Parts: sequence; structure tokens; C-alpha cells
Amino acid sequence: MKTEYLDKGSINRAAELLSAGELVALPTETVYGLAADAYNPDAVAATFAAKGRPADHPLIVHLSSVQEMAFWAASVPQEAWDLANRFWPGPLTLLLRKGKRVPDVITGGRDTVALRLPAHSLFLLVLKRLGRAVTAPSANRHKRLSPTSAGDVRRELDGCISGVLDGGDCALGLESTILDLTAAPRILRPGPISAKEIESCLGQAVEQPVAHSVAVAGNLREHYRPQAPVWLVPAGSLDRVVGEVQSARLGVLHLPGNRPTIGNCIEMPPSAVDFGARLYRQMRDLDESGCEAILVEEPPADVSWAAVHDRLRRAAMCTASEARAINEVLQSSAVGAG
Repeated sequence: MKTEYLDKGSINRAAELLSAGELVALPTETVYGLAADAYNPDAVAATFAAKGRPADHPLIVHLSSVQEMAFWAASVPQEAWDLANRFWPGPLTLLLRKGKRVPDVITGGRDTVALRLPAHSLFLLVLKRLGRAVTAPSANRHKRLSPTSAGDVRRELDGCISGVLDGGDCALGLESTILDLTAAPRILRPGPISAKEIESCLGQAVEQPVAHSVAVAGNLREHYRPQAPVWLVPAGSLDRVVGEVQSARLGVLHLPGNRPTIGNCIEMPPSAVDFGARLYRQMRDLDESGCEAILVEEPPADVSWAAVHDRLRRAAMCTASEARAINEVLQSSAVGAG
């Protein structure tokens, strides 16, 4: 299959491909999504094959209007309308009881459906031209880093999908917040919309468990991973850990003022929003530069960093306090390369 690379003026072509049952990567404000016509079960099923994604891992339906919730959900609680009117278009996904017409292929056979209305202008134009909703998980191989540029999609899925609409770099760089509204509101995946913002809108407390067993996008222990192993390093411990690892082919993402003496070092922004926007980009760059391992200095424990901590926990093999284990891995890879 030849993948078409479309510029921002190719809205009609992107919609045409989707209407024909093809897969097209589209830019959102979070990450690039692999879109399929949500009304075409065969097209949706092809998404799982292209990504290597398990069929029981539910997809998010991307709507073109707030009113479309009523079609996809069995019922829409007032909280959902309030949140949609406040945060849509935007990076908030709502988990509701699914309507009878929702295909099982979208929900993994579960009785819930995840809905959101993306904020990227090109995505919205494609939806308007297509005239119906799409499913759109991240446009990458299963468990890999989500793509934040059209070039990332090319490296992941070239030849496996029909098109990529280039909308430039994604503004937020982390996936949407997923909020479960099937019972008391709780965040199942932290993201750009915080618990505090949701609580302010709803006027009630919102749960935010660190771990849970609900099947939603991104809720796998191993996820958002580059090829190189990732280890988290306690703040202020980089020099010690880097010294114990003793490898020049080490990638390091560090906080301002904490640059270690060796390794391929990238200083990350001090704010949670900016750190999150650059996280996948910098990990992908280090990965593609040939680093044998990537050390990430742990950011502050403040709740504003919840989404960043979630992605780092899923990307990391273990904590970097086990520096001797890192050294063993690097030595093993050096032996294997010979």
C-alpha cells in the first residue's frame, strides 16, 4: 500500500479516503490520530491490524458536534452536557454507557463508549466534509510513543495506511484526559484537562486513582515507549546514576540546572504543560539517535504533573535507583551488537 502525504489544503482528499473505508492519520491538538469511519466496522477493524492493537482495547469516537453524543450514548447525563459545553472542542474524553447502535468492534465488546470532540481545525474540517464521526487512536504501533508530527506517523506506519494529513506539530503532545461518567466521576487517564478544572465545572469531587483495571485507551502497564529502555531518576541524582551507568550512548532528559556531565542531554521545560508537550518528541529524538537507554529526571510530585507522571511510569522499565541493572542491560546490548 502506498501512503499519501497530504498538505493542509487536502481536506477533501482526506475525507474521500475515509469515506472509501481507508485509514488516514489526522492531526489533533493532543497527538496524531489514526482515523477510520466510525460507521464502517471493516474500516474500524483495519485500525487494529495497522497498529497491532488488541481487538479488546476500546477506541475513542471523535465527534463533530456536542449534539452527536446523543447518538452514541444510551443516555447523556447532565454532567456530560456541562463538561462538553465547557471543554469541547478540546482534550477531554467522556466515558458513557453506549447506545444500541454502537458496534462492538469500537468498544471491545464492552457496554461503554468513549467520546470526544477534538480541537484541531484540520480534524474538524475533515469531520465536517465527511459528515460523520471517526474512531482515532494514536497513529503509531501499539505501545509505542504517540506521534506528535506527520513525520512521526511516516516512520511508524508508512505503507500500512492510506494517508497522512500534515497539520504540523501537535500543540499539547499528550493524550486527552479520560473521565468516567458511568458512576461517580473519576479520571481514568490523566491528561491536559485537570481534575481541578473538571471539579470546578461539575461542582463536585472527582476521583483520580493512580491505577485501575478499567479497559480504556492507554491503560496498559507498558505503553508510550521508545525502543530504548527508559529509567526514571530521582530529582538531583542524575550525576550519580550517570556515573554508575558509565555509557557515552546515554540519553538524558533533565530539569533546568541539573545537567549531568556526560550523555546526550536535553533540558526540559520547568512547567508541566510545556514538559508534556515536548516529552514524546524528545524521547523519540533520543531513541532515533541511537541511545542505548534514556534516563528521565523525575519532575515535581505536584498534581499538575499527573499526566506527565502517568506517561513516564508506563514508559519506564523500572526506577533508575537500580543503576546496576541499567549497566547490565547496556553491557548485554553491547555484547549482542558484537
